Amino acid sequence: MSETQFDQKAWFDRIGYAGPTAPTLETLNRLIFAHAHAISYETLDIMLGRPPKLDVPTLQSKMITSGRGGYCFEQNMLFRTGLRSLGYNITSLQGRVVRGLAIDAPRPAIHMLLQVALPEGTYLADVGFGNLAPTAALRLTPGIEQETPHEVMRFIDVGGELTLQAKLKHGWQHIYRVIPYPRYDGEYEITNWYTATHPDAPYLGNIIAAKPGPNGTRVTMYNARVTVRDADGHSEKRWLKTESEFGDVLRGEFGLNMSDQDIEGCIAVMKAKGTGDAPHPFFT
Repeated sequence: MSETQFDQKAWFDRIGYAGPTAPTLETLNRLIFAHAHAISYETLDIMLGRPPKLDVPTLQSKMITSGRGGYCFEQNMLFRTGLRSLGYNITSLQGRVVRGLAIDAPRPAIHMLLQVALPEGTYLADVGFGNLAPTAALRLTPGIEQETPHEVMRFIDVGGELTLQAKLKHGWQHIYRVIPYPRYDGEYEITNWYTATHPDAPYLGNIIAAKPGPNGTRVTMYNARVTVRDADGHSEKRWLKTESEFGDVLRGEFGLNMSDQDIEGCIAVMKAKGTGDAPHPFFT
């Protein structure tokens, strides 16, 4: 199945979208908001020895038909397909994640991004960064503060790469640097395989999920720790103790259609290989 065979109606049904479909900035913002709130960021198949596949049939089956989420390559590949089905002009990009690191840290390009060309200018769309993915399109222009339904965000130029920042309670926090050159899908395949199989990747041993919530909140799960953070960066944390609590959170708060067997498998891997409650800069 090619992108032209993408089931647009099923996508709209999955994300609860019934708004305009003209390829405008308004439509883009509505779609980002709807998609991000309906399809959670999660990396649980990686824990179960199932590296993600990035072809459209698999993405559609997993995240639309089967009620699961995905991480950046899966989310933004699916979202790109949906946008193109509406007539948007998309350029595929990559980013260097610097969350919790120095802004000019020498990082590999392991994050997928989308650039959208509109009459108003060139915009970034990203539904796949988990706990700080922008919930609105952001104009790719440095030095201007941009409102979203969640955090205020901006770009600053760092050596020709625009660095996305979010304004949280401790000031501006770096997220990733945008590489301003088009990428081929084959490059995503290579990076996806690396991030899903490298023994040092956090996804192999840790339960990770994230989703934007109402009133500017965000919910993040890292192993047994569940964090609810408001748009100003204030957070409340709680720790899960039983398998039933894990199931309730993954199925309830994150809306993931997971079997008892898969949830039990993730918990077993977490206990054997996870980093416990240790902080991680990408998933705080």
